[in-house]
Amino acid sequence: MKKSTTKMQMQQIESMSLAFGLKHIPKQLPELISVAEAEGQSYREFLINIFETEVTGRNERRRHRNLTLAHFPPAAPRIDEFDPDELDSGITRGQLKQLKDLSWLDACGNIILAGPPGLGKTMIAIGLGRHAIDEGYTVCFEKIDSFFEILKEADFERKAGFRLKNIKKAQLVILDEIGYSTITRDQANRFFCFISDAYERQSVIFTTNKEIPQWAEMIGDPVLTTAMMDRILHHARCFSLEGESYRLKHPELFVGGEQNDEV
Repeated sequence: MKKSTTKMQMQQIESMSLAFGLKHIPKQLPELISVAEAEGQSYREFLINIFETEVTGRNERRRHRNLTLAHFPPAAPRIDEFDPDELDSGITRGQLKQLKDLSWLDACGNIILAGPPGLGKTMIAIGLGRHAIDEGYTVCFEKIDSFFEILKEADFERKAGFRLKNIKKAQLVILDEIGYSTITRDQANRFFCFISDAYERQSVIFTTNKEIPQWAEMIGDPVLTTAMMDRILHHARCFSLEGESYRLKHPELFVGGEQNDEV
């Protein structure tokens, strides 16, 4: 009789939890009750553990959803996997630590990571993006060629429109590999409109093989470039990476595997 009553009570608690939208508590309820009984927890301690379980579950679900929406490449690295000592210069451990506090993201600041291919610009950008997601922020990652296609097709193609909507809502946007292909006049105009909309509302991380003075030539319109760079650089931290390519230093990491243009 006692087991039957206990089972009914458990089912009632689970049902009421779901009625209030508490989806994570029922999954852990038997274990939470067992631990509470074994440790002699007070009512307050038990309630705290129950609600902490729900909050943790919701945060993890949100993190997983944000990680999916980010569209990172497979096996996206974490920021702690990047070793600045591999570079000759450009960014230090202290600077990486400062970037990890995400104060620049709270201030809608931008980051520019410039330098030749293979130095880890994309690795740093994605690592900061993953760290931001772990801290509860929303992030979108796109290589610049894909981004331009999204801007072009958003008005008439549903998938592109949906993606652009997510990009414009994200707190952090990562635009990768700027400068590896020419930018048309139409792309430049759409790019400027996006930067203008994002100004002081979103943060953007740019990875590029072009130094800032070379952007006017890349975009092909000095006036448009100046207006764009005024907005980008107003709240920006710029890093010019120098050194030997990771692929030259560690060829064993890329044998038989798929690799990105940037490590």
